[in-house]
Amino acid sequence: MLRSFAAILAVLGSLTAPVAAQDASRQDTSRQDTYRSECQAVSNAGPRAMPVSLRRAAADTNEVAITYAGHSTYFIDTPGGIRIATDYSGDYQIGRLPDVVTMNHAHSTHYTLFPDPRIPHVLHGWRDDGQPAQIAKQIGDVYIRNVTTDIRRYPGDESSADMIRDGNSIFIFEVAGLCIGHLGHLHHALDDARFAAIGRLDIVMVPIDGTYTMSLDGISDITRRLRASVVLPMHRFATPLEEFMHRIGKQFAIDVRTERTLRISRDTLPDSPTVIILDGI
Repeated sequence: MLRSFAAILAVLGSLTAPVAAQDASRQDTSRQDTYRSECQAVSNAGPRAMPVSLRRAAADTNEVAITYAGHSTYFIDTPGGIRIATDYSGDYQIGRLPDVVTMNHAHSTHYTLFPDPRIPHVLHGWRDDGQPAQIAKQIGDVYIRNVTTDIRRYPGDESSADMIRDGNSIFIFEVAGLCIGHLGHLHHALDDARFAAIGRLDIVMVPIDGTYTMSLDGISDITRRLRASVVLPMHRFATPLEEFMHRIGKQFAIDVRTERTLRISRDTLPDSPTVIILDGI
């Protein structure tokens, strides 16, 4: 009798387990779908004044550390201890392995199909089936999302109409009240829909090579419209910094550093747009 009763319970359990799993899955999806991007929410707000204290002696518990590693790779260390590497190819490594890597597909210097297996989160800015990548992940204290862009099939031919749709992504990192964007290997101007999807950026990483990505005029137009408090150049090659500064206009200040790491919080953002040149750029 007891064995029969146990068998009945086992059958009932096997029937209810998939339902419970489906419910759990729906709950996880619901939590992700209901997250509201702070960067998009404030994108229509007016400029906010920020006190300038970039040389504070005491470390801010809300500080984010941004380190230039090389090419288009920046390491972002969050207050909660999450380490992110952008446009990660594995060629540039500073300190410990990142917890999260983002990649773009234009060239092998911006991605690797064989990342270190110890990296827990590998985020591709493209999909192999031709559909747009859709990334919206909360990892520790950082929320990571993307806005897809198209890429040329042939490097250096900016006028080519033979584009790969949604082949790359602009990644946005929301952490400690900051909105940090990495434009990736951007090949074309951004339309209003993409600007709206990006939202407000406090810090933006901008490719300034002028050839393999976009012309200096094109990337300067985008930089001016985003009007982030901090502009961090990347993907420079031999582009004279003076030429980039001339193109983006006099409303941007310039701050040349002798170190590779910028430590910054929402309270220490400059009160006017500033291009910060870290060592190695």
